[in-house]
Amino acid sequence: MSQLYVLYEHAAGYALFSVKEFEEVSMFLPQVESSVTDLAKFNSIVKLAGFAPFKTAIAALENINAISEGIVPQDLLVFLDDFFSKLKKKKCQLGIADAKLGAAITEAIGVQCSHFGVVPEILRGIRFHFHKLIKGFTDKSAGIAQLGLGHSYSRAKVKFNVHRSDNMIIQSIALLDQLDKDVNTFSMRIREWYSYHFPELVKIVPDNYIYAKAAKFIKDRKTLTQDKLEELEEIVMDSAKAQAIIDAAKMSMGMDISIVDLMNIELFAERVVKLSEYRKKLSTYLHNKMQCVAPNLQSLIGDQVGARLISHAGSLTNLAKYPASTVQILGAEKALFRALKTRSNTPKYGLLYHSSFIGRAGLKNKGRISRFLANKCSIASRIDCFLEQPTAVFGETLKQQVEERLKFYESGEVPRKNIEVMKEAIGLAAIEAPLKITDENQSQKKKNKKKKRKLEEEAVNGNGVAAEANGGAEEAAAEEPAAENGGDGEPKKKKKKKKNKNKAKDVKKDSSSDFSSDSSDSEAESKLKKKGNSKPPSKQNSRSATPTFNNDANKRKLNSMPGDLTASENSNSPINTPSKRPKTESLTTSLPSTFAGVVNTNNKDEYGITEEAVRRYLMRKPMTATELLTKFKNKKTGVSSDRLVETMTQILKKINPVKQTIQGKMYLSIKVNK
Repeated sequence: MSQLYVLYEHAAGYALFSVKEFEEVSMFLPQVESSVTDLAKFNSIVKLAGFAPFKTAIAALENINAISEGIVPQDLLVFLDDFFSKLKKKKCQLGIADAKLGAAITEAIGVQCSHFGVVPEILRGIRFHFHKLIKGFTDKSAGIAQLGLGHSYSRAKVKFNVHRSDNMIIQSIALLDQLDKDVNTFSMRIREWYSYHFPELVKIVPDNYIYAKAAKFIKDRKTLTQDKLEELEEIVMDSAKAQAIIDAAKMSMGMDISIVDLMNIELFAERVVKLSEYRKKLSTYLHNKMQCVAPNLQSLIGDQVGARLISHAGSLTNLAKYPASTVQILGAEKALFRALKTRSNTPKYGLLYHSSFIGRAGLKNKGRISRFLANKCSIASRIDCFLEQPTAVFGETLKQQVEERLKFYESGEVPRKNIEVMKEAIGLAAIEAPLKITDENQSQKKKNKKKKRKLEEEAVNGNGVAAEANGGAEEAAAEEPAAENGGDGEPKKKKKKKKNKNKAKDVKKDSSSDFSSDSSDSEAESKLKKKGNSKPPSKQNSRSATPTFNNDANKRKLNSMPGDLTASENSNSPINTPSKRPKTESLTTSLPSTFAGVVNTNNKDEYGITEEAVRRYLMRKPMTATELLTKFKNKKTGVSSDRLVETMTQILKKINPVKQTIQGKMYLSIKVNK
């Protein structure tokens, strides 16, 4: 005979109840149903066996989230394991409300679970009398616990995400569709109504919005004179039409109308005009929202089609989860199920039919381009959903791919490979991404410079503690050569600036090695500054580590010198001293090898792109990163697009152009000071 225990999950914790004489109780199910509302009768059947309260509200929320997904929480697992470890599990049965949770409990601890028969009725009774079955628990405290947990659970489920406010898009497109229908219906009504008085106006002004404005302005046609021509011309935006309206009003065959009727027509026309204007504002709002939430989907298929896809899917996240085959027929479910039922051809497109690409494709290629477009829409929605910094670069690239596919179907021109296009798009996105955070980086750099300057001033003033605490780049650079030179463990004393000359002299007197290195440094620096004014040392007479200069060396560019100077392996060379390195070396060595040629702005580097050329283009007019890259691609430098994108990224980081967003695109420019 098995013993039944019933698990009840409450907002306050988990409770286990033992059911007396389970076999007999299950036979009298109608009697159990009638005794649920009576506490005395119900107490004779059910008894509390164990209770595990939640420690905090956060723990309660975590447990309810896990249970709602059919997962056994750790708190429940420990509670059940401790309880059933004292009993024989084979002779026990656990009643539970959720079958999915019951299967998970059986798998975890090996106790057989049941969710049918008498269990639902017993659970109903426990839910009804729970606050009376637990000692020290009242109806009020139970209500407070349930209310708090209910708010937390609901808040987590409907949590509003600022960056992914696709709910606004869903409501906007629904309202836009409704407004289209209403404005169209009202426009037809005012045309029919006002045409009794002025029937000729319908043919002269075909546009609904302009017709409503004209009807509101004209009112009684008999009062329309030549004096009102200019105002009427502003409304219809055509002088010929305005004159035609005035001429038609004089010879109109319409009936006379009373003042009361005209007042009603005027009020209704004003309502239609306001609705039409609000529709335009709503369309602009939808465009801006799509630009924030799904810029790539918007660039690919437009505002309204993209918004309808999101609305039909329920959210941008749901749309991102759909495969391309589902996106293709989204909106044509009725036709799909009818085709499956009748075993006929399934539909080729749903909401995507309203895209311009489908209309431009030939009759034979409509299905093919629909399949291709659905694939690109699926990619665009996933990028929009999971990209941290929204950008429209990928959407524009995907749109180019669809255009190339259309050309391929028409003329047979082979499109570019997807991997090449995506690499280029990633490069363009990488160009735009650093530009957005450049301002933050600059402010951070200024703060770092101020801190470094303060530490240097303290070191110059003789504060030894500050000098030791200074973890700047100069001290680290001074310690590295000391370790490489094989000296003793003591680090070399940091060389002071020219401001404290007396202190520098004292340091030189203390160490002969320091003195020799300082003198050799000054010699090397003077030779670099003079640039061949003094006689260069011959190769035979020079020391092993001293750089030699021949006649060709004077003609070399400054940016090639660091490579020649550091070629020596002798650690005693004065050039190895970090404090006296030429400034051009830090510029060149700080860049990757790919961009080493970008430092020299006056000459072309090996990739055919220079900082001077980029500046020249951006000074002429504002350009997007794509347009700028196309300029250099058209020069046919023979360089791969990846290298070109990398070099362009480095140059734009360096020159830091002005950024401005125009119609959803980021334009770069350089202001010329006149």
